[in-house]
Amino acid sequence: MKNHAKSDVRPPEGGRRRVLVESPSPAVDGGRHPAKRILGDRVVAECDLIADGHDAIAGRVLFRRAGESAWRNAPLEPGPNDRWHAAFVLDAVGRWELVFEAWIDAFTTWRRGTEKKLAAGQDIGVELAIGSRLLAAGALRASLGVRALLNEAATNVASNGRPQPERFAEATSDLVVRAMAGAPDLENATRTEPLPLVVDPPLARFSAWYELFPRSCGAPGKHGTFRDVVERLDYVASMGFDVLYLPPIHPIGKAFRKGPNNTLTAGPNDVGSPWAIGGEGGGHKAVHPELGTLDDFRRLVDEARARKIEVAMDIAFQVSPDHPYVKEHPDWFIQRPDGTIQYAENPPKKYQDVYPFDFECKDWVGLWKELLDVFLFWCSHGVRVFRVDNPHTKALRFWEWCIAEVKQRHPETIFLAEAFTR
Repeated sequence: MKNHAKSDVRPPEGGRRRVLVESPSPAVDGGRHPAKRILGDRVVAECDLIADGHDAIAGRVLFRRAGESAWRNAPLEPGPNDRWHAAFVLDAVGRWELVFEAWIDAFTTWRRGTEKKLAAGQDIGVELAIGSRLLAAGALRASLGVRALLNEAATNVASNGRPQPERFAEATSDLVVRAMAGAPDLENATRTEPLPLVVDPPLARFSAWYELFPRSCGAPGKHGTFRDVVERLDYVASMGFDVLYLPPIHPIGKAFRKGPNNTLTAGPNDVGSPWAIGGEGGGHKAVHPELGTLDDFRRLVDEARARKIEVAMDIAFQVSPDHPYVKEHPDWFIQRPDGTIQYAENPPKKYQDVYPFDFECKDWVGLWKELLDVFLFWCSHGVRVFRVDNPHTKALRFWEWCIAEVKQRHPETIFLAEAFTR
């Protein structure tokens, strides 16, 4: 007979990790996107824990704010059908991380098995020697406050001069059991990859929004200003609103300016659509000169916050033909064969006064960076709530990146999507 050739294939790393951790939650798309909660929420973290044989399983959930070095933890408790759970309270706004950790609990396995043998009247001398070794090992892992307790228990359990039931009782007292649970053997623990969790301010769960056009707040026949809006804040607050939503406050383009009700011809006194952003006065990082200055806007934000009202700013990532981006970055837009730039359409409707961005342009990195900087600019002027116009017409991966970057710097920021699709 021919000799059998031995395989030189090496098993994967972690073969001694016998506990499987499955279906952890809360999670969105397996952890690709963060789950969302509100400051002060009690999070219930769950997972399935499965292992071979009849050994006892133990586990915990580790949690911390992203960037912190130390983990906090809560023990996992068993539920029906191998589903384990733990709970903790979120005490800070921002991005958090959750990790599940599980292991074979050798001490609990020993305690349960030895208890059955003792109840059956069997000799447990060898079992007590094993328990002594487990207690001594636990003492090495334990904190200073309980190390002496476990060392003493290990010594007494190994003392042959005392009755076995008495020695076992001392090894399994409530104090000893709690001390051993706090000093688990994690050498072969299974640990999951961190799951992201975003914690938002309470305003993200529920808020009452009041919308107004600042240009409509002036005296009859006069263009309103940010200062005029400040004068109306007490009125808004008296009705119980906690968000003041402003449509775009930027300079408005003149090219192809629309008249009332989207008519194609604008009169000499028609101010145009606020969503046709950009003109001689600047673009997305400027304010319409008739509304006031950036300092006036910041005063509005501060005065509103003093009344427990947040100013929500409209972010519309589109431009008028007069926007500085059109001259500075023509490659950010779709160039048509006739040499013109593609304007916005919703056939049969046409919006000649608005150019959408091309998120498939070659300079998409530069475009993404600039759009992120628009958010960061207004965050620097105190804005923490954004209503985003038609986000579904911009690349989904852009929002995944942009929102994460904004919230990394300003974790209390809230985004509200205006969208007409799923």
